[in-house]
Amino acid sequence: MNEHYPEIAIRLLIALAVGGIIGLERSYHGRPAGFRTHALVCVASSLLMLVTVYESLWFTAHSAARVVVDPTRMAQGIMTGIGFLGAGVIMKDGLSVRGLTTAASIWITAAIGILAGVGFYFPAAVATVFTLGTLSLFRWLEARMHSRYYAHHAVRFASDAPMPEPQYRQLVRDHGFSIANLSYRMRRERGYFEYRMVIWTHDQRNTQRLTEALSKLDTVTEFSIAPTGD
Repeated sequence: MNEHYPEIAIRLLIALAVGGIIGLERSYHGRPAGFRTHALVCVASSLLMLVTVYESLWFTAHSAARVVVDPTRMAQGIMTGIGFLGAGVIMKDGLSVRGLTTAASIWITAAIGILAGVGFYFPAAVATVFTLGTLSLFRWLEARMHSRYYAHHAVRFASDAPMPEPQYRQLVRDHGFSIANLSYRMRRERGYFEYRMVIWTHDQRNTQRLTEALSKLDTVTEFSIAPTGD
């Protein structure tokens, strides 16, 4: 085994840990780019830096040739192109954003492909294991960790009979939610008054309770509760 391999593995492990820790904070606050997305992006960035730092392990040309040929420029071009591909899988669904983790997995797959292409097999193999673990094990951890569940919430009333704001705030609180912010919208020509807000709770089951309560209100003409996660 090459003497540099333990150090390479440690660097990738640190990148995975740091990205995961930052992602945990984002997941806790219900942001679209959370635990897995940050971990994948951090590991991918570390991989691409390893291509340059340990160039002597995979690029065997003489030093004079390196002045003429710079293999790392090809990696830069590849990752720029992959960025457009990743952007294509990110979709905005109403007020929610989807596909960020998929975009991050495409990006790190491209980074692994670059390492395999230059013959830097050990970090490519380690990164593959980390990626599979992040997409599977981290999903399991993310689903079970204590975090806030955020959702975009909109509710409409007839324009001549809207529920007063204090009363609606109390209704939301009674069903286990807190309101992060609230805005108003009124369309007289369409005959409705609308509240828009971001709500959060520690128990996702409260969503069903709030849905059932709103469904029973005759004054509510339409409502939506859309999760903010990826």
